[in-house]
Amino acid sequence: MKKGNISIFVPHLGCPCACSYCNQKTITGKKEQPAPQDVKSAVETALKRKNFEYEIAFFGGSFTAIEKDYMISLLDAAYAYVKNGDVKGIRISTRPDCIDREILSLLKDYGVTSIELGAQSMDDEVLSANRRGHTAQDVADASKLIKEYGFELGLQMMTGLYKDTNEKAVESAKKIISLAPDTIRIYPTVVLKDTYLAELYLREKYVPPNAEESAELCAVLVPMFEKANIKIIRLGLHSSSDIKKNMLAGGFHDAFGELVKSKIMLGRILALPPKDYNVFVNEKSVSKLKGQHKSNIYALIERGYNIKITIDNSVDVDELKIK
Repeated sequence: MKKGNISIFVPHLGCPCACSYCNQKTITGKKEQPAPQDVKSAVETALKRKNFEYEIAFFGGSFTAIEKDYMISLLDAAYAYVKNGDVKGIRISTRPDCIDREILSLLKDYGVTSIELGAQSMDDEVLSANRRGHTAQDVADASKLIKEYGFELGLQMMTGLYKDTNEKAVESAKKIISLAPDTIRIYPTVVLKDTYLAELYLREKYVPPNAEESAELCAVLVPMFEKANIKIIRLGLHSSSDIKKNMLAGGFHDAFGELVKSKIMLGRILALPPKDYNVFVNEKSVSKLKGQHKSNIYALIERGYNIKITIDNSVDVDELKIK
């Protein structure tokens, strides 16, 4: 049975800060706040598709910071489908400084099973420069509480923020791994119109990494999380016309996850001395191995490598056997 999210977006609502990068209406494509009836409509529509195991997911804002009665009304509408067994549970996304024992007890009562925190960075200078309004310690404290209450913990990390560096990103990844989340999302920074980052960018005070540079960094971060058995559930922002229309610069690519995996494959070969190799790869991963417009092949040739690609579907997708 396939798994899926029934996503309900709550843009900006509840956010106590105007973070440097944030234009949630552009990111989600949503401008109106959902009502309980919208939750019911979304679930009923999704349930028409058979052979899916669903969770209801409240994303896009700081869910536990919204007005309490309104939050409960949304949870109540969702929980009805948890109680009758139509959906597996409820996921929410929120801020580290909007978690406490009272909130967690309430979420438990309404069938919430997973909580994602927007950590973004574990470097206090980066968090402050990007107007996050919380500290790295807040992330650690909230993560510990969430795990104590038995929720699945997800963390979100951003790369390329104002005042960030590759070295700081690697250190943030190490600190996130030490918190032992179940899942991680990694988002390269995209500069959107009508944000503080846009202002800095237009004043030439900040230049974000582009997609290639962001993918190079993520090709370092991804194996770190995989080695720690932390599931990566998203690499890069979802592609949308709103993002493309409103972005000024940054690490956006329509297939960012594939770009990262391609660079990881290239790195595995480059870790070996230059000579002839036979590379066995699943047919689903051949294009990633070759790289966009055969960029990996050309990069290998320039460095003195000669590879023969052999399709072998016994090799796991996105893995390589090199002889």
